Amino acid sequence: MTARETGRSVRAFAPATVANLGSGFDVLGLALMGAGDTVTARLVAAPGVRIARVSGDGGRLPTDAARNTAGIAATHTLRRAGMDAGIELEIAKGLPLGSGLGSSAASAAAAAWAVNVLLGSPLRRAELIAPCVEAEAAVSGRHADNVAPALLGGLVLVRSMDPTDIVRLPVPEGLTVAVVTPVHEVSTREARAVLPASVPLAQFVRSTANLAAFVSACFSGDLALLARAMEDDVVTPARAQLIPGCREVIAAALAAGALGSSISGSGPTVFALCRSERSATDAAAAMCAAFQRAGLESSAMLSPADCPGAREA
Repeated sequence: MTARETGRSVRAFAPATVANLGSGFDVLGLALMGAGDTVTARLVAAPGVRIARVSGDGGRLPTDAARNTAGIAATHTLRRAGMDAGIELEIAKGLPLGSGLGSSAASAAAAAWAVNVLLGSPLRRAELIAPCVEAEAAVSGRHADNVAPALLGGLVLVRSMDPTDIVRLPVPEGLTVAVVTPVHEVSTREARAVLPASVPLAQFVRSTANLAAFVSACFSGDLALLARAMEDDVVTPARAQLIPGCREVIAAALAAGALGSSISGSGPTVFALCRSERSATDAAAAMCAAFQRAGLESSAMLSPADCPGAREA
């Protein structure tokens, strides 16, 4: 980078994501419309990555680039591109922390995207997944079910982490997501700690069958099959205990006509897949009411199930 380019900046946005989708623990994820994080990357003279400012986090996130997912993703993007530039980041959090909406992944994806564009886009979009996975690994474990849809958009399946192998899945027409987030926080580490270390063979077989059926339903557009495939008797029951009223919220979504409902990522957000925006509106209202009965205020948003990923803002 030349001295003349110092001060040039790129602003990028990455969306909230829903991960797991019932039967697809650490495997399935989709991007949402609306909410997300914005990161501005600026070229500076001194090599390395620094964070100038973080807003929207209530002062909770570190400004040390080595401990912030945006900083880590930016650093690994530089390394992968083989470039020794100076990068200054400004992070505007649009997602609540510990919400189950992929907050850390959104920051990482927006930073990686911004830095790559600032460098002249030497890396393809898919090549930005690895730097973001490194960022996620530092705070919540090595998985790509949030960062992959945050970068690529749409509905994705993570077939492998090493090597990275991401599969885009078709989204059935009209599929809409109702997302309800209660005023309650669940850390990713806590949500992983409650998971069973092993599962009986019969549960493994059911989970495998449901994941296969979910993928088949995406290709065929069979919403009845998709509804049956969202059953999960391993991860969801373990994490439901961390979210007051969770079981009742899921039951309320199904009673209101949702195809399926489960915990988004680590929670406490609960989502429902619905056949239309009208159905999603009904499900969201029922879910909010169920959280209210459990003593938690909540907020809802609706989104198409096929949304864009990281992009310039």
